[in-house]
Amino acid sequence: MSTIIVEHLTAGIVFGDPASEEYVYLPAGEIGATVPLCILKTPTGSQDITLEQAVRCISRLNLRPIHHPQLGFR
Repeated sequence: MSTIIVEHLTAGIVFGDPASEEYVYLPAGEIGATVPLCILKTPTGSQDITLEQAVRCISRLNLRPIHHPQLGFR
């Protein structure tokens, strides 16, 4: 698991691809939780995923830190 991506997520950075409208982020309420759950948003909906799954999705989908249309950068 990429430590850098985990640190970015726990700092509130939003990862995404505006062209495909796919975003992964860690909600503020999950910071400090023993098992934090991230959100994966796609055009078809959103789902909760573990931090480990979020890192895999970010790497697999080649998502980058971005400015989310509603959430902003953090």
